[in-house]
Amino acid sequence: MNDKLVFIDRDGVINRDPLGWTEHSYITSPEDIYFIPGSIDAIKKLTEAGYKSVVISNQQGVGKGYFSKEDLDRVTERVRKEVKAKGGSIEAFYYCLHREEEDCMCRKPKGGLFLTAKEELNIKDIDGKFYVGDTERDIIAGKTVGLKTILVLSGKSSEKDIQNWGNKPDHVCKDLLEAVGIILGEEKGTGGQGSGVKGQD
Repeated sequence: MNDKLVFIDRDGVINRDPLGWTEHSYITSPEDIYFIPGSIDAIKKLTEAGYKSVVISNQQGVGKGYFSKEDLDRVTERVRKEVKAKGGSIEAFYYCLHREEEDCMCRKPKGGLFLTAKEELNIKDIDGKFYVGDTERDIIAGKTVGLKTILVLSGKSSEKDIQNWGNKPDHVCKDLLEAVGIILGEEKGTGGQGSGVKGQD
């Protein structure tokens, strides 16, 4: 496939993070999806620039029995359709469904899902490509497989949190739309340091 691609986390990056306001703090149905302003436009911009967007997300709520794989499929279809309706495209979704205590290789902060995507999508090399996430776990996972990392402040983490992390992102952005600006800017040779946008406490 075209090796121009970006890996993107889902909750807190594309849609509102479910922590604290949904049952069990997971997205369990399509009705729980509230797109973060600008996120669909961001994916559209990537699509128009020739990038493939690949979603990488932990969804251990399936392993815990809070919702089924079929429920997750319905959520995925809603995201895919909404993005497509606005002119964007998501190439693939890769989820880890295991509980944390199962210590699988695909649950972030491990890099197994990225390597699975690399193989299944026939990507020659993922080194140096971008992963956009909203937690330190995302940053660790991306760095584990050689990705550049962008932390967005639209999900679980704030700039104050980042100060205490042992693994710092390459860039910090307000949201996915700003992150895409960094990605497309780097392609044109205008990339710089992470933004100084203040996060939400």
